[in-house]
Amino acid sequence: MATKENSPIMVSRIGIIGAGVSGITVAKYLSHYNPIVFEATDSIGGVWRHCSYRCTKLQSQTWNYEFSDFPWPERESSDYPSHAEILEYLHLYAVHFHLFKYVKFNTKVVEIKFVGDKDGFDFGRLPGDHGNPLPGHPVWELSVQTNESDVIQRYHFEFVVVCTGKYGDIPLMPTFPRNKGPEVFNGKVLHTIDYCKLDKEATSDLVKGKKTVVVGYKKSAIDLAMECAQANQGPEGQPCTMIIRSLHWTLPHYRMWGVPFFMFYATRSAQFLHNTPNQGLLKSLLCLLLSPMRRGISKFIESYLLWKLPLEKYGLKPEHPFEEDFASCQIAITPESFFNEADKGKIIFKRASKWWFWNGGIEFDDNTKMDADVVLLATGYDGKKKLKTLLPEPFCSLLEYPSGIMPLYRGTIHPLIPNMAFVGYVESVSNLYTSEIRSMWLAGLIDKKFKLPNAEKMLSQTMKDMEAMKKSTRFYKRNCITTFGINHNDEICEDLGWHTWRKKNLIKEAFTPYTAGDYKKED
Repeated sequence: MATKENSPIMVSRIGIIGAGVSGITVAKYLSHYNPIVFEATDSIGGVWRHCSYRCTKLQSQTWNYEFSDFPWPERESSDYPSHAEILEYLHLYAVHFHLFKYVKFNTKVVEIKFVGDKDGFDFGRLPGDHGNPLPGHPVWELSVQTNESDVIQRYHFEFVVVCTGKYGDIPLMPTFPRNKGPEVFNGKVLHTIDYCKLDKEATSDLVKGKKTVVVGYKKSAIDLAMECAQANQGPEGQPCTMIIRSLHWTLPHYRMWGVPFFMFYATRSAQFLHNTPNQGLLKSLLCLLLSPMRRGISKFIESYLLWKLPLEKYGLKPEHPFEEDFASCQIAITPESFFNEADKGKIIFKRASKWWFWNGGIEFDDNTKMDADVVLLATGYDGKKKLKTLLPEPFCSLLEYPSGIMPLYRGTIHPLIPNMAFVGYVESVSNLYTSEIRSMWLAGLIDKKFKLPNAEKMLSQTMKDMEAMKKSTRFYKRNCITTFGINHNDEICEDLGWHTWRKKNLIKEAFTPYTAGDYKKED
């Protein structure tokens, strides 16, 4: 059926794509502009709604994952909140701040067009002023489709905020040799994005009594293997095999030999151990002198993990230091009984760099074969492809220019893409409050409380950010600022005209973790 298009309409100056954590947070801080939020599904919550399993829990305690002006309600359990509790918390936040009125549900953005001043815009280089965030005329046209109807509606905006995130929507699929892909397999193959759409009964039926293989070893894979093990209790249950290419450190909880984990990384004094962007010669020398202490802290944590968890028993000890996983936002909390299930033989670990399908299961590069009925791919998502399918040329080609990762100034503004922001793409140990402080910063920018530097200076700053990440981890392309998150927030506070030191006294400033409550909006 041919699609029908309406004439472009402009009912708001600001458009927001996505109603996950970042999207609703941006909507809250830009609510005085009456934004329109386009959400492709029927609910808010993003990955917490559509990419979570029944056993998925928050990876940190509530104090480290809450909005600065909306504390968690009283909870009976001190355990990490389940994904259902997180969704309820986000719902309460949206209700409290009247955010649902801005959201158009079941409305998918299918195309973005640049309709700004092409004559005054140099696509190859952006010298001088980055421009007015709200210039008084349309800059972007969003084409949206509601409930998969044949009608395409077009909206014009002066400014667009992209909050579609790095996860969900487009699965990152493994590649296989010719005639060795899923098409030759007689069983079922699902990516986690499809598994998450199944209800409790369907997921249990899928894996119960079946020889199940889970590909991956990050948080989603660990949770998935746990669900498979729980569905296969009893004498007729089958083990779940995890195929692992790359190992990463996992944690049982956030206390190491009795010391709170965040004392090592989330205080201002701890961040003196790590390289930061814009550091001078003195700070560089200090980092060099303190590097034995930094490595010692990593070894201290590793010693606890090797004592507490049977990582060496199952060949799960990574070769790289713990601090590199922390610096790239890749640590995961294992479910409480995860290794108990491994001890019972319900979860089996198989290291393999290359594998492919045969009609009865999985074959490995050492010529061994494994029987399987179900293969679940916990191989992640292609967030870059999702963005590139939305943005027009030349902007989609500029997304990762020049370093191979998105160069986002203050984690938000791409220096080469005008009148557009990206929230939720640079990670930290707590993405919720990182999204919130960037939303505050973005509101300050649009409210003209400060101006952006020119594009060259912004690109230079993003390169410094990347160099700091490179010095902390080989996995720097994950774009994680955990080791210099307080420094990053200091820069945001400076832009907004706020105090950078947020604690009540010097002792707390140096030795207590920073949380969302420390960044309440200043009047």
